[in-house]
Amino acid sequence: MNCQNTECSTVLNIPATMVPYDERIMTFARQGGLVNVKFQTTQSDNFYLAIDRKGRLQEMGWLLYPNFNFFTWQAEGMSFLADLEDQIAQPSDVVINVFNRTRMQGENGAFAGNVKLPWDGQRIAFSKLTLDLQLQCPSTTDRTCAEWDHTVHLFVCCDDSALCGMELGRWISPYRRKMGRWLTDATHLIPLLTNKRCNFTMKHPPWTDPWFPVLNLRFSEPSDWLRAQHGAGGLYPDQIEPIFVGSETFDRTYNTKFPPYLFAVPGGVQRVTIYALITGHGSDNNNCAEFCVTAHNFLINEANLNSRVFTNAGTAQGCAHRVKFGVEPNQHGTWLYGRNGWCPGENILPWVVDITDQIQLDGQENHIRYYGQFNNSDPNPTSNPGNIIISAYMVYWKEHGSAYAPRNFRQLSPGLLS
Repeated sequence: MNCQNTECSTVLNIPATMVPYDERIMTFARQGGLVNVKFQTTQSDNFYLAIDRKGRLQEMGWLLYPNFNFFTWQAEGMSFLADLEDQIAQPSDVVINVFNRTRMQGENGAFAGNVKLPWDGQRIAFSKLTLDLQLQCPSTTDRTCAEWDHTVHLFVCCDDSALCGMELGRWISPYRRKMGRWLTDATHLIPLLTNKRCNFTMKHPPWTDPWFPVLNLRFSEPSDWLRAQHGAGGLYPDQIEPIFVGSETFDRTYNTKFPPYLFAVPGGVQRVTIYALITGHGSDNNNCAEFCVTAHNFLINEANLNSRVFTNAGTAQGCAHRVKFGVEPNQHGTWLYGRNGWCPGENILPWVVDITDQIQLDGQENHIRYYGQFNNSDPNPTSNPGNIIISAYMVYWKEHGSAYAPRNFRQLSPGLLS
């Protein structure tokens, strides 16, 4: 149903319903039979409690309709969280607390300055980094949690180089639920930590209700361990280049915003990877870019195509089926539907591509072309185009102990995302 101008403010007092398709009913109606539909109000209990496997009392969230699947999803969510807690209970090498229920709201978001990191004089002294995030609510009940699902960005700045303000992690806040916690492997992004002290900023849209993040940086596999385990063959993420960064309108001009990236691989590099965070938002006439299926492509030297297609977008229970992987169960709103590269109440998992065998490692020039597609072609909506948020980095890996040499590079897009 469409409307124009003031028509859109007119309330239509027309009762409507949807009846599940049934061939017997359709056959009866085609034969001229009279089909009667009866409406009734059925009470549905919607407040339940659960006990997790650690013996703690938990809220069950919102049961959108009477269906036992919501109990199953809650059980899966509690199981995921218990496994995660068991994992982080294991001894860690170094855990750095960045935020501890710091209020995240408004233009400034949550800020932590001058955070001391494990530094060996030249670089981070560990070869593995995990982001451990909880988004907590003002109090201990779901009803105090912020409404709607919003993108949450973590930015880092360690000096005045072009790497200042780059995105270190991304999450989607849940719709009025408090039980979430996520571990995200950010090892590829260790080179963004360019100094022994760094500033961290976590933001979501400034007009929304607050969240209170608890963020720990978990460092493991120290340099001496890497050498002991692998000798000279242990690889370390040595350098990083942001290659495609921005929040761009997903319309017919989208692919013009990302010119090809030209590069020559530094000496001593043994492995090259692309690490990308990509999510789609908004709703045009094709439900893009939140609920439509989009494809994202890295074409290397016009010969090797690497593609990621978000086939979960628009599915009826695509996000509900990801509860076992960390999506918060039984949120409010339309949390069940699959999205374009994300789900409400989940960390954004990176797309990692090893391009070592697709490029020249001998100092010759290489180039990468990125483009996004809808229905196997450039997007071309007729109204209200959505947007794609992308942070794509190229990471150079060297053997442990190789000489460290910071590199100047060309930055194509602004560091901060909209």
